[in-house]
Amino acid sequence: MPPLRFCYQTLEFDDMDIHVRTLRDKQQYDDSFDEDSISGLSDANWSLFGVIWPSGKVLADLMQDYNVEKLKILEIGCGIGLSSLILNHRNANITTTDINPNAKEFLDENTRINKDDKIPFFCTNWDEEKNDLGIYDLIIASDVLYEHFYLKNLADFLNNHTKKDSKVIVVDPGRGNSNKFSKLMLNLGFNFNQYKPKDTEKYLDEPFKGTISTFLKS
Repeated sequence: MPPLRFCYQTLEFDDMDIHVRTLRDKQQYDDSFDEDSISGLSDANWSLFGVIWPSGKVLADLMQDYNVEKLKILEIGCGIGLSSLILNHRNANITTTDINPNAKEFLDENTRINKDDKIPFFCTNWDEEKNDLGIYDLIIASDVLYEHFYLKNLADFLNNHTKKDSKVIVVDPGRGNSNKFSKLMLNLGFNFNQYKPKDTEKYLDEPFKGTISTFLKS
């Protein structure tokens, strides 16, 4: 396999510019990746972490002026971690996770080129029962509902790492699993609200058909 090829870009937000290095496209592949070493990660989906998806831009737009004072925040399935880069640039208390360990390398490089401190990163699956993540006031995610068979693991993971009055925000492009996931969260004691993001044409090339779901733990 040829070496990985990258794309460098600057994303403009209201009060900041965020510089990112991503994979040039989803055809890139690290041939040193050991498929057997990480449950749920295959060579077919290895590259998915390394590009910025529309849902990630929607979440990032939300996070650029979200009130983060005194909040302990976790981004799950962070991929490139655009929202985390924004929150980190705003000096928020942000931690990240992804199933792909290569996400850490990109996250470290992107914090460096933005001249910010490194963001804590954990490589973990949602079905792992033991980890050192702790409890969070806010957990954020984008485009994580693409497989129906792990929705319960995800809901349980979120329940395990939140407390009363913690909030979860999930941006979904409309893959069809949102209703099932919402029911699982309701059964775990979360209150639920869903809405369409506004003015996405300002930063997306195509209309966004998805939603933003918020879950508040009662």
